[in-house]
Amino acid sequence: MADRKNSPPAYRHYKPKNLAVVRINGRDHYLGRFGSPESREKYGKLIAEWYATGRVGSIAQQGEGGQASHGNPAPNHGVTISELIVAYLRHCETYYREPSGERSLEIANIKYALVPLRELYGSTPAAAFGPLALQAVRDHMIRSGLARPTVNARIHRVRRAFRWAASLEMVPGSVVHALGTVASLKQGRTAAPEPEDVTPAPIEHVEAVLPLLSRPVAAMVKVQLLTGCRVGEVLAMRRRDIVIGPENWEYRPGRHKNSWRGQKRVIPIGPKAQAVLAEFLQRGPDEFLFVPREAVAAHQAERAATRKTKPTPSELARRAAAPGRNHAPRYNRRTYRQAVVRACAKAGIPEWSPLQLRHTAATLVRAKYGLEAASNVLGHSKPDTTLIYAERDLAKAHAIAAEIG
Repeated sequence: MADRKNSPPAYRHYKPKNLAVVRINGRDHYLGRFGSPESREKYGKLIAEWYATGRVGSIAQQGEGGQASHGNPAPNHGVTISELIVAYLRHCETYYREPSGERSLEIANIKYALVPLRELYGSTPAAAFGPLALQAVRDHMIRSGLARPTVNARIHRVRRAFRWAASLEMVPGSVVHALGTVASLKQGRTAAPEPEDVTPAPIEHVEAVLPLLSRPVAAMVKVQLLTGCRVGEVLAMRRRDIVIGPENWEYRPGRHKNSWRGQKRVIPIGPKAQAVLAEFLQRGPDEFLFVPREAVAAHQAERAATRKTKPTPSELARRAAAPGRNHAPRYNRRTYRQAVVRACAKAGIPEWSPLQLRHTAATLVRAKYGLEAASNVLGHSKPDTTLIYAERDLAKAHAIAAEIG
């Protein structure tokens, strides 16, 4: 049975005048003589534009009485902010996809950015949204406690939504130009707070939680620490992305932070990291190396071994058939961090995040081999970028100062 919700409006016959007509969002559009090639062409064009705009609003210029004029289609500038958001999110669902077909994390970021826009201006015509309204949305974000870079990033995503809408003639291009006059927030010149600096996780704190982590999470922590890779890169590791040579191994992520710039990312894997990865390589080429169901299965086995009551036969059958069957095919940033934070609490140490491991690796490499070596390991094109990750070895600086000063 056809999905009527997503079916296009029908090509219909207006018998009193023998005209073809299509009703789009409650408004009739007359297409010419019924059954003529010209009317079919106009119908196809209207439906194509209706789909392109996310099935919101009509495309043709409206005439009197809610009926379309018989002239050429004109841009639809009558959509509201809420309708624009619905259409844009439909576009994002198909556009922002990883090569594997998974939804990109950017979709969630876009949704967060559009929430205050919808709350404050949902019923406002999109064509009437201007710089003052955008600043009001930005002030709302600031009052909610968001840091300055986060506010700037979300306002940029709001502008991007209007730029997309303008490309489909849902709003005039002048709206996009006007919104571009709103400058980004500058450091020290706004009430928005600055984010806290990401510091390296102390190596002793990392080592303290390793025995308390599940096998896949502990392996991810070790791989990050030994290779300096990003959180997203270790989460997305697959067997097919690891090139095993006679001496050297390399991890070549299918997608990474700068892949949209056409840059390649090659992460060398040394003997220690090879030993960590070896026990996870017995998977299919498209499977993720680190999967939550293994941790769940191990946790269930541990609970079963210490359990005092006897499990039911159905419970045993479910666990044997598919341990962790309801869990995601891989860890994400939230579940990975959550596992680390819980282990920190068990160990009785200040919590740290997997985001800090790249900083820790950079600091260790810089202290032993220098800034240029740390830059090579992290894959930075400029050493200045590495300085953000690798903290200075103050103990060495104090020792030198004691000798010369």
